[in-house]
Amino acid sequence: MPVLEVNPELADAAFGSTPERAAAGLPAATDAAESWLRAVSLSGVGRYAAARAELRRARRATADPALLSLTHSTEASLLRQLGWHGDAAVADGRAAALALPGGRPATPAPAVTPVEIRRAEAVCDALTGLAADALGTLRPALAARLLERCRAHLDVHLPDARSAWRPHIRLHWVAAETALSAPGSGLISAPSADPADGDGPAPADPALAHAETAVALAENSPSLRHRVKSRLLLAAASAAAGDLDRSRALAIEVDRACAEHELLPLRWACAMLRSGIEPAGDGPIVAAGCARLLAARGGRLRSASGLLGHP
Repeated sequence: MPVLEVNPELADAAFGSTPERAAAGLPAATDAAESWLRAVSLSGVGRYAAARAELRRARRATADPALLSLTHSTEASLLRQLGWHGDAAVADGRAAALALPGGRPATPAPAVTPVEIRRAEAVCDALTGLAADALGTLRPALAARLLERCRAHLDVHLPDARSAWRPHIRLHWVAAETALSAPGSGLISAPSADPADGDGPAPADPALAHAETAVALAENSPSLRHRVKSRLLLAAASAAAGDLDRSRALAIEVDRACAEHELLPLRWACAMLRSGIEPAGDGPIVAAGCARLLAARGGRLRSASGLLGHP
């Protein structure tokens, strides 16, 4: 993910190979962009109170509308992860207002400079966030429309899924979740074949197809957290498709990675999935333990439907 001259340790903790660094201690931020990266990193390990404080620091330190938009999208993801989708929609609305002045994108042109790339990413974060919020408030048709708008924006401004991997992965995540929430509705189509999405034909099931595409893109990205979450979503889509053996195997793999890298929110979500797949297993115990830790770190769960919306 392109960022503007930031501490590489912070960038790696937020969108790289060492998300667990946020649990052990991160370098201090020197500007608003680094405060945002610290917030993303802290949210990944479930340190919600610390992440919110960092977002407040970022907002005080910048007037850049794209970066401000990203801070509001990140705040929305924290709320959504905990099940507060209505509140998340308010924050995502602020993000959209900042990234899309007048409610419309800029004149179509590829984003080529770091500033343009960040603005295009902010637009996509806001749109996919609003789509995920719509799912949480039982409006899959609205989610599908927002995803189509995001896809159109990506096609123009960030068409290369290899370099702009984060917004493309997010789009496939929420598309898979939309397909899962409204099976058989036709709201979501399977993604078009693309060399960046891996070899072989995509599954006919839209949820599986988008989850598989997210996994393929994440495997070629630097972000361990995105790889883990993509596999968790694939486990959920596999369970919905009736392939419980595959879902169980993926969930065990995800749980192991979450424990190793201290990805507490994703471990909670994985434990909830495992509880449904295998009620007699240790999923309920792990979920309860994760929930207690999250509460101690400032994360008050509203329901069992969140924790799949990281930035």
